[in-house]
Amino acid sequence: MKRNMFPYIAVIALFVALTISSQSFAQQPRYKLIDLGTFGGTQSFVTPGSGLAFGQHIAAVNRGGAVAGFADTSASDPFQDFCFWDCSVVHAFLSDGSGKLTDLHALPGGGSSAPNWISANGFVAGLSENGETDPLYSGLPQAHAVVWFDDHIFDLKTLGGGYQSVANSVNSFGQVVGASFNTVLEENAMQTFWLWDGISPAYLYQLRAFIWDQQNGMQDLDTLGGNDAQALLINDRGQVVGHSYINSTPSPLCAYPLTTRSFIWEKQTGMVDLGSFGGTCTLATDLSERGQVVGSSNLKGDAASGAFLWDGTLHHLGGSLGGDYTGAYAVNEMGQAVGFGYVAGNLQFHATLWKQLGKITDLGVLGSDLCSYAADINAQGQVVGSSGSDCSSESNVFRAFLWDNDTLFDLNTLIPPNSPLFLETVQTINDRGEIVGQGVDSSGNEHAFLLVPCDQNSSWDCDEGVADEASAPLAPVVPHTQLPPSTNSRAVHFLLQKRMRPLPRTIMPTSGSGDANISMNSDSSSQGEDLIVQRERASLFAEQRGYCFVANDKLTGTCLASHVWFCTSGGSSACPDGAKAIKPEKGQCGVIGTPTVDVARPCSF
Repeated sequence: MKRNMFPYIAVIALFVALTISSQSFAQQPRYKLIDLGTFGGTQSFVTPGSGLAFGQHIAAVNRGGAVAGFADTSASDPFQDFCFWDCSVVHAFLSDGSGKLTDLHALPGGGSSAPNWISANGFVAGLSENGETDPLYSGLPQAHAVVWFDDHIFDLKTLGGGYQSVANSVNSFGQVVGASFNTVLEENAMQTFWLWDGISPAYLYQLRAFIWDQQNGMQDLDTLGGNDAQALLINDRGQVVGHSYINSTPSPLCAYPLTTRSFIWEKQTGMVDLGSFGGTCTLATDLSERGQVVGSSNLKGDAASGAFLWDGTLHHLGGSLGGDYTGAYAVNEMGQAVGFGYVAGNLQFHATLWKQLGKITDLGVLGSDLCSYAADINAQGQVVGSSGSDCSSESNVFRAFLWDNDTLFDLNTLIPPNSPLFLETVQTINDRGEIVGQGVDSSGNEHAFLLVPCDQNSSWDCDEGVADEASAPLAPVVPHTQLPPSTNSRAVHFLLQKRMRPLPRTIMPTSGSGDANISMNSDSSSQGEDLIVQRERASLFAEQRGYCFVANDKLTGTCLASHVWFCTSGGSSACPDGAKAIKPEKGQCGVIGTPTVDVARPCSF
């Protein structure tokens, strides 16, 4: 008699389905979320420039799980006209991974401090106010490069009699690199900060790269031929990477005013130019212990840029997602790099991975998001980054992601249900898989977080499960409170290296209405011209249109107009001095400031 096989097939199919489901569940990572908290204030941060900014690789967690960041205290910033961050006194902290914060404090007499880097063995590098003001600009607090170790803070001082410096990176031998202003006037300073007073930048002095050690103190590393340079990264081999002007030729499509290259410095050879792909700008973003460097370099004509890897020779990492721009942000010890690539049309960008030269992988976006970027990669090939609902840093809602075993996960679905933070951005992942980034609570306050993997080697109680779509943290509908409510500028910004995000780019047609503020040049090519070039030209020839500048809820008589890289200003009768603002709001003005403007009062000059 012929047997009916259906019951057996059904049982086998059920077994296979259960096995696959079990394997899928087992492979889905889970994390313990640790909110790193504050020192009595409302907010905490990973590093200055973290949060919605990305680009320059930052080590915020070391291989032992120690985290460096900074947090609000309950005290108000004593320099309310030059708030260090969010107008509370902030202190650098060190966390041992359990969530307990150790206050690293500031220099004696100083108010605020913040870290930029933590080494494998616990050196922390950053900057601290010292309680004194800068004689070159009245009322501006001095900030000095510092290094913390074993509960001590060391003032690294400055170069050339200057009053401001910052430590950007430190290695396991206590060698520190960074940048310091001297007192030589520089019309095209590599770093400036603006007070939005409608007149001029506050700082126009040369910026010089330095290396510091306990035996020799602070030493100037020189430049590649221009006047300014800054050191950003150092590894345990003592190799230093940074940016330097090479001449005085303007470069409007670089992150800096003049033609800029990246360098690698070693004690035996001095400063060596990494080279270029023919354009005016090469910007390094990360350095491995093997001495490999990654970043991006403009192609000839600056109409496109390519991600690079340097290992003694400058290599184009290669590949394209259909657009004209790629960039690498981080590299692991296997030489695998991650970053971003624009898709066709040059309006949207996706996170990318290069496992080898010429092989680019599009990591995609979360759900229906439009843009994403990859911030870091560890030795296991796990990639972290953020995905956004649009491609504007000011209006975007980012959510942190993990890419692992060819799968892109929303980190908000890998933590316990109903967690107190919505995870927005990720800064670092170490080789143990511990992740550090920036989240936001239901009130819109930014908090630094640590994610610890739940696995067979974990000591954490991970029985809480993970969130599903219904119980995952939601993006808050309230605005972020990270920015100061009424100050002119976060003074810390002008001391930090450029952490540039991929800028939205498009090709302007040579006919049609276009942007009302853009004056089309009659000799533009038939292929159109980069919107950035058009907007920079507009700053010279077109009527400036913007909004009235507000200070302390009152108009100042000044109209601010935003451009791609900078902000222009002028007097306007539409902005009567002293009048009460109707609808004051924060707004991006260029890439270096977020002044308050009255959006109910458009103006021009």
